[in-house]
Amino acid sequence: MTHDLLTSLRPLLAAEASAEAHAAGTEPGDLEQAVWLRLLELLDADGPPRDPERWLRRAVRFEARRSRRTTRRERPYDTEPADEAAHTPEQLALTAARARVLRAAVRRLPGRCPALLEALMSPNDLTYREIAGELGISQGSLGPERSRCLGCLRRLLASEVAARGARG
Repeated sequence: MTHDLLTSLRPLLAAEASAEAHAAGTEPGDLEQAVWLRLLELLDADGPPRDPERWLRRAVRFEARRSRRTTRRERPYDTEPADEAAHTPEQLALTAARARVLRAAVRRLPGRCPALLEALMSPNDLTYREIAGELGISQGSLGPERSRCLGCLRRLLASEVAARGARG
């Protein structure tokens, strides 16, 4: 009985959820999932509803209203709460030290690499067009040049890390 009920209600639920989802500001799949869960809870507690189609329509509308209320009440965080631990004095000092080491390594790179990587790391968030204009090179060559410079930086940093490690 339960399997037949679920199978027969699936198309109706998909249609009802699709019709209500946009106005509720949610995805049809989310509404369907919430209604399936309510139905399974009902089946476990009281058995199947007397008029399953009517119950399903009402459940979809209830879940859509609940979703709208939830959306209206939710407010985004100004900052990510899990990120607060990264702003301790120790973390800030370690981050600054890493940035100094990285910038010092970038300055030791050959050719145009220091200027290119400094432009890419700029807090101004420059576009490729702006970087190409600033460095006097074509915009199309920035990608390959960047890859070559990052490869050099990777090798430079790897050799420094390997040289500092304990030996023997």
